[in-house]
Amino acid sequence: MSPTEPAARTIAPPARTIIHATDLGGVGVLKHGDLYLLTDLFGDIHPGTRGLGLYRGDTRVLSCATLTVDGLRPAVLRGDTADNFRSTIQLTNADLRRNPADKMVTDKVLAHQSLGITRHRVIDGALRERLVIANFTEHQERLTIELALAADAADIFEVRGYERERVGTSLPIVVEPTRVVFGYRGLDRVLRRTQVAFTRGEVRPAVEGSGGDGAALIVRWRRTIEAGGSVELAWTVWADELPDPDGTTPLTVSPGAPPPVTEAVPAAAYRSWREGMAAVASDYEPFDRLIARSVADLRLLLDEGPGPGEHYLAAGVPWFTTLFGRDALIAAYEAIAMRPALAVSTLEVLAARQATADDPTRDADPGKMLHELRTGEMARTGELPFGRYYGSVDATPLWLILLGETFAWTGDMELVDRLWPHALAALEWIDRYGDLDGDGFVEYQRRAPLGLLNQGWKDSRDSVRDRAGRPVEAPIALAEVQGYVHEAKQRMADLARRRGEQELAARLDREAATLRARFDAAFWVEDLGYYAMALGRDGRPADALTSNIGQALWGGIVAPARARAVVDRLTHEDSDSGWGIRTYAAGQPGYNPLGYHTGSVWPHDNALIVAGMKRYGFDAEASDLASHIFEAARYFPDGRMPELFCGFARRAVDVPVPYPVACSPQAWSAAAPLLVMRTMLGMRASAADGTLELFRPHLPTWLGKLTVTNLRVGQASVDLLFHRWRGATSAEVLRKSGRLEVMIRV
Repeated sequence: MSPTEPAARTIAPPARTIIHATDLGGVGVLKHGDLYLLTDLFGDIHPGTRGLGLYRGDTRVLSCATLTVDGLRPAVLRGDTADNFRSTIQLTNADLRRNPADKMVTDKVLAHQSLGITRHRVIDGALRERLVIANFTEHQERLTIELALAADAADIFEVRGYERERVGTSLPIVVEPTRVVFGYRGLDRVLRRTQVAFTRGEVRPAVEGSGGDGAALIVRWRRTIEAGGSVELAWTVWADELPDPDGTTPLTVSPGAPPPVTEAVPAAAYRSWREGMAAVASDYEPFDRLIARSVADLRLLLDEGPGPGEHYLAAGVPWFTTLFGRDALIAAYEAIAMRPALAVSTLEVLAARQATADDPTRDADPGKMLHELRTGEMARTGELPFGRYYGSVDATPLWLILLGETFAWTGDMELVDRLWPHALAALEWIDRYGDLDGDGFVEYQRRAPLGLLNQGWKDSRDSVRDRAGRPVEAPIALAEVQGYVHEAKQRMADLARRRGEQELAARLDREAATLRARFDAAFWVEDLGYYAMALGRDGRPADALTSNIGQALWGGIVAPARARAVVDRLTHEDSDSGWGIRTYAAGQPGYNPLGYHTGSVWPHDNALIVAGMKRYGFDAEASDLASHIFEAARYFPDGRMPELFCGFARRAVDVPVPYPVACSPQAWSAAAPLLVMRTMLGMRASAADGTLELFRPHLPTWLGKLTVTNLRVGQASVDLLFHRWRGATSAEVLRKSGRLEVMIRV
């Protein structure tokens, strides 16, 4: 600051009131690294509306940013967020009432659509916005442009609705002519700071109702724009955290210029990501767009881990933008044919955080894989146990399945050898700690007082029920988890044989076979002709009709003689909505098409069910379900598969109904189309043996031709062409590099 510039001043912050999120429909999302932005379609962050904000990790660092021109909100013409890290939103003015005393005014109203208003944004470590206003009238226009701002430093759990007994302190806002600094002194002894640097303007406190309730201050610019001319304004937002051990760290403006934000770095990252993926092209453009969206969204969700060189997929924006073991593992499995390296990094990140001790406060046992990793204030203070939390019953067997599948696609025995101690610890957890009551099944029961009550993927409190709609008591053994364990033991038996550990391999094979027989005896419900979704305390069945058994098909634990009954049950109209299989069949007590796990449709769930149907030879049913999933995707904004959608029947609604507050994008939903495609094409890799099997490839009726290029199997790569003609699907090798035999089985 030069000697002639005014000294910094302060503005008192508004009362810290967190308005809980209620809906995420119609949201624009930008993300790169751990910084992500959610706005409405105007590009605004309205305080408390739908969880909008600029977030860094688990903290909302900007809770209000609303733009007005002469006191009115512009009208949206078009928004574009196709690149995930940059966007352009084009707006125009509504009718603007003018002051007749103003000598420049030739009419009392500036007609609507007289101004072109464009918001250009880029996100990369900081958010940079450039506002351009063009005057398309034949005379000068004098405008007042205002940007209302606030930063509440809310923990993501506060935004989701958790009520806190105590909160930290919002500090007086530091104001300079071209910069403001918001500060929050947290209960975790951290000072969180949000800085906004902007084109010089006037800064004043927001009065109640100006810029929306919750705004702290207004930045105002007054500009005269010549006829045919334009004006440009800009602002940059960034956030950091400072140690505050004794609560005295001062809130100051960081010296120097704002951090540079360009498109070059994230653009290069996306280009590298695409080049490292297998490429897909077909004769059906909506399918190509869906696959391209999946690939781009997986890159959007890629985060750097705390350790050097670590990478993982964050589970979903905005609520789960962090490491979740189950989500990362399933998403990596779904995407493995397109990018095996993602599975490798996922395995390594989770192995580095595998539990080594018994810790009831975190639902941790030796050998158990991580469920959730949080870095926000509430995790650091211990208000919630999710700083490093292990309350998922399925992440451990899923890790073993992914290790087996990763070896299948890479043939990397060095990776297997390096991770083998973790695999043995995971197997030990399954047998010793996972089986809580000694009945031969893996169960869960919450030990952490604030931990998750239900610890499978359907983790809401009302998700595990009997046919009367009543919840069952823990310990709970989920059907799909027994399938995961069955598949995990078979995968580890194969790896043990390749390592020369024949005795271990034989034992694991026996255990898998025994588990399959015991599962059939204990879970089959004779009068329903279906499997129970779970067994509760004392073996009480949770025998509501659910999608869990579809994932049990994927795990290979369903008795072959029962498979037809299972598939018929899943494809019945009370289970299959026409857009996908519901989590909970219609017509039962407790069914709700808007229920999180009691009637909704989850794309990843359906993708695994498609794979399970294919595994048991039900190709036609798998193809039909795949078509339902792809058709549903066309109706969501940007062709993006959300975390879930409502389970209303297709015959009753013309389009799939969005679910309020669903994450979008979400990792295992983004990757779901990739698994469905791999299943349709019948891809089975064995890189160690130098083979790629195309097992009964099948294209649906709406897809005539599909090519996959740069598909990597170990050190080899191949380009493939699939073609449908007169109801049959043929496959052809277009190019091959390296040692690889492609076998087509029809």
